[in-house]
Amino acid sequence: MSLSPPDPDAVDDPAAAVLADAAVMLAPMVRWLLGHGVPLGALTRTLKQVYLDEGRRELERRGQRVTDSALSVLTGVHRKDVRQMQTELPGRPALAPTPAAMLFTRWITDLSCRDAEGRARTHLPRQGPAPSFESLAREVCSDVHPRTLLEELQRLGLVRVEGEEVLRLSDRFVLPGRDPAAAQAMAVNVADHLAAAVHNLGCDRPGRRLLEQSVFAEGLSPQAAVELGALARAIWAEALERMVLEAEQRLDRDRDAAASAEAAPVARMRFGVYYFTDMEDADDDDDAGRARPRR
Repeated sequence: MSLSPPDPDAVDDPAAAVLADAAVMLAPMVRWLLGHGVPLGALTRTLKQVYLDEGRRELERRGQRVTDSALSVLTGVHRKDVRQMQTELPGRPALAPTPAAMLFTRWITDLSCRDAEGRARTHLPRQGPAPSFESLAREVCSDVHPRTLLEELQRLGLVRVEGEEVLRLSDRFVLPGRDPAAAQAMAVNVADHLAAAVHNLGCDRPGRRLLEQSVFAEGLSPQAAVELGALARAIWAEALERMVLEAEQRLDRDRDAAASAEAAPVARMRFGVYYFTDMEDADDDDDAGRARPRR
């Protein structure tokens, strides 16, 4: 009888339970990766890089020296790989929305872009004083020409030029699923959502926990699932409008305060909501960046 050598990747029971929960979270990501032809080996290498990146952060948080040995012990990555990969960490997508996304959001939320009945205008003059596409573009980003932003929104199928006016074709900033920017948007949204949940798991003070809740129902008819999906969109539209307006007010206030202070504001936030149903024919045009399964 022969005995198997000890498994270097073996974990104790508490960690095993965490891994079981992680598998649930990883399943949709692996589905997306498989749909884009990413094999396990490529993911494993990227995961090693992420482990090293977060390992450095954890050692710094603990006030410990960041050495190859310390990283290897903490992460389980072999010292040889630590030395080889420590300068190969992948770049992360920008956490802030693109100028095109900010411009589109400003259009559907800014009070100056409302009609007499208080609804966001579908047409704006291409140029001229506010409210116009050009004025919105210059408010959002001073270092990107309005024409460039217009061309980007046209490429995404969100606006169309009609003579001297720009027509908005959607009431939501939704990127085509195959657009590289859609995957980046998904990445930062999901990362912040997961970061909020992880923060709450390690927080023993209820007053310091972040908003991270959901509503669950089962036994619904397909029609009910579609109706609730439409309701979720309507609720989000109201929440989006209010949050953008409130955030802009606070940004203006903080900029004024920072002008006379030595330290500039450093905090950032992200507020989101999601709706999922496992119907095969569900409308998933907001499922940016996820490949459809091949049949």
